[in-house]
Parts: sequence; C-alpha cells; structure tokens
Amino acid sequence: MALLVNNVIAEVDKLPQYNVFGRVAAVKGLMVEVGGVQGALSIGDHCRIHVRRRDWVVCEVVSFRDGRALVMPFGSVDGIAMGDRVEVGQREPVLYPCEEWLGRVINAMGEPVDGKGPLPVGPNPYVIKGAPPSAHERTRVGGKMDLGIRAINTFLTCCRGQRMGIFAGSGVGKSTILSMMARNTEAEISVIGLIGERGREAREFIEDDLGEEGLARSIVIVATSDEPPLMRRQAAYVTMAVSEYFRNQQKDVLCLMDSVTRFAMAQREISLSVGEPPASKGYTPSVFAELPRLLERAGPGNKEQGNITGLFTVLVEGDDHNEPISDAVRGILDGHIVLDRAIAERGRYPAINLLRSVSRTMPDCNDDEQNALVFKARQLLSTYEDMAELIRLGAYRQGTDPKVDEAVYYNPALEAFLSQNKNEPMDLETGYMALAQLLGMQYKGFNGDVSQLGVPQDQLQAPQ
Repeated sequence: MALLVNNVIAEVDKLPQYNVFGRVAAVKGLMVEVGGVQGALSIGDHCRIHVRRRDWVVCEVVSFRDGRALVMPFGSVDGIAMGDRVEVGQREPVLYPCEEWLGRVINAMGEPVDGKGPLPVGPNPYVIKGAPPSAHERTRVGGKMDLGIRAINTFLTCCRGQRMGIFAGSGVGKSTILSMMARNTEAEISVIGLIGERGREAREFIEDDLGEEGLARSIVIVATSDEPPLMRRQAAYVTMAVSEYFRNQQKDVLCLMDSVTRFAMAQREISLSVGEPPASKGYTPSVFAELPRLLERAGPGNKEQGNITGLFTVLVEGDDHNEPISDAVRGILDGHIVLDRAIAERGRYPAINLLRSVSRTMPDCNDDEQNALVFKARQLLSTYEDMAELIRLGAYRQGTDPKVDEAVYYNPALEAFLSQNKNEPMDLETGYMALAQLLGMQYKGFNGDVSQLGVPQDQLQAPQ
C-alpha cells in the first residue's frame, strides 16, 4: 500500500500546473507536424497525441519547420489523423530510479515489462539525456576490475571507470561474453542495455545467459528491433541514466550495452526523417555528435561518487572494422576487444583476437611480473601468427628458427588457456598464476601447486 501511495504522489508531483494543446497538421512518413504550440515546445520535449483508436501516443520533438513542431512517436503513426489533439507534456523526460529496481526488466520509457508489478519510485529525478561530468571534476580510473574472463583479465585488463568496446560481426559471441561479465564480475551493480535486440533472444539472454544470480544484481533495459527508432535510442539514454543513479550512490557500476551500432542506426533513422543529409555510408552528422555524448557519460565519477565501467558492443557491418561507427567508437573509448569470426569458426570461445585488441590502461595497471608474463605470451602468439600459414601448409621445418619453434611448442596450450566455458569464471590472480605455470615463469605468491588453481591441466602446461 505504501508503495502505491508513493507512486501516486510522484505522478501527481510531475503533473504540469497548466496544459497547452496543439493540433496535428500533417503526417509525413515517421514525422508528425504539430501546429499551435509556438513557444511551448523545444527540442527533446515530450508531448502526447490523442488518437481516437488507441487513446494516447507519446512523441518527442525532434525539429521545427515553417512554424510547426516536428514530432516523432514512440509508437506507430497508424491511426493518427489531421486535427488530433496534441497535449504538451513533461518538458524534460526524467526517471526516478532506486535500489529496488535491482532484478527488474524495464523498457525505454522506464516502465516494467517483466510482469513483477509496478516499479518503486526513487526520491530524486534523473534526466534521461544527462550531460557527461566535467573532465576536471572526475577522478582518474581506479584499480583493476575482475570481469571473470581470463583472456580479458590477463591480456586486456580493465580498470574501474574504464570504457571498452567489444567489436564483432553478428553471431561471433558478443551477447555471451556480456553475460559472462554480468554473472562473474566483482562490480556491485550491473546495468544492461539491450538496444535493438531480437525479440526472441531478449528473454533467452535474461533467463539462460544472465540467470537468476546475474539478474539479482542487475537492471536490464530492453528495446527490441521492431520498436520505433525513438524507443531504441532512448533505451541507451535510460541505461546511462540508471547507471548514473547507482554511481551517485558510491557504487561500482558495470554498464553493459549491446549495441552502440543499433543506437547509431536509430539516430540515423531519426535524422534522415527530419531531412538531415547523409554523410558517411548513410550516417548523418548528428550520429557522430551523439556518440561521444552517450559514451562519455560512463567513466569515473567525482571524489564523492563511484565509477561506471562501460563495456559497449559494436556490431561491425560486413566484418569491416574500419566502417564509420567502429572507427568513431574506437576513437572515443579507452580500449577495444576484437572478436574474430575466423577464431570462432575453429571453435575457440570467447573468440578474442588478442593481437588486434588493446586496453589503454595497460601496462600501467600491472606490476613488472605481470607485464613480463603478458609480454612473453603476446610475443609467442605474434610469432606463431606471422608463420601460421607456412606452419599449416607444412612449409616450415622445425629447427629453422628457435623463436618460431618455441611459439609452435606453446601455441596449443595458449589457445586452450584463452578458451573458456561460460560457466567457468576465473579471477585476476588465478589467471596470472595459470599463465605463469603454462609458460614456466616465476610469479609472486604461487607455490607451484596447480591443483589449487582450479584449471584443467591442458590449460596450464605446454604439450610434451
């Protein structure tokens, strides 16, 4: 009863002191032209169209033309007619998140879609399209964050407040790697944005990949691929707004978004509808302006706040890692993890191509022993990759080059080390110990008892 009363009070507080009305003047494609609201609306404001067939349709103001407001519905334009009444609504869309949102699944409007009843209302509003914190107020990135994936923990270490991109084509394992992070990370809160997700896969991701344990300390925001572009774009903004709430509660937040590319596609649809010219492969200039505004909202907070560690997937079109969105996002983030289709096709998951991936906080976040381990392993992988074609063809003869012989010797064990089942988490220190055992190198605190590592022997020792 108390929850219901608080929700009613919050909704009453959000009601405007007076109403302003306009009328639908025209409908062109996805855009609705509204007249009679001069001076009452600005870009980004919300309004409601009274549609006779289905009550109200919520819209957002995206442009102005010839004294009329151009608005785009969060739903379908079906049923909207000339002269339909338009009510100016909340001037600045906000959310009221709170701790009780953990374990819930919501949509881009901040409404529950999991059938678990209404969402509790927090005391403070959070603007959906918030601005990134000032660079001078932010702290520096913190210590290492354990993501539970040994290939990332050891070779692409992520720090608290860092922003990383996961670049891959379709079907290479982006969603699986995100679910492994959400379930196995040491972060206190996970906020997961599924932007433009397939409707069939959304529930599978929540129930099978994320699981009850992962969902219990997560909030999932879902906008499926069949929803209008405004819903898909706003789902990304809502993901960041919820993350900012928990960051302000001094929490370490892991923000996972799948995918930034679908956010960019939604922005492209909106921009083209209002007449903005395409710039690069059909993407409009506003797409490249919105990307940093979204991604910069993740990162370290100030001294009184926590951090938002962001992992953002990028759906690489045609496996071209230099296509416009990939290129733009790579320049904004603090590192990139490349998933390679060729590696996935030979059965190694997660299919991370370490030689094309980088974390910009390394090697500064490691000590000398850890850097020595990583450097040695990378050197072996690089040497083998350079000669891989000759080795597979049988054109390389053993004994020709000692470095190549060493790389061939260690490669099967390194490949096994990089492979990981989604139900087999490994923490940071255990990963370094396992790598040290595999390479026969010394590492602090390791007494040589491999049974304590909990790692299969074929992932610890080179072939004899």
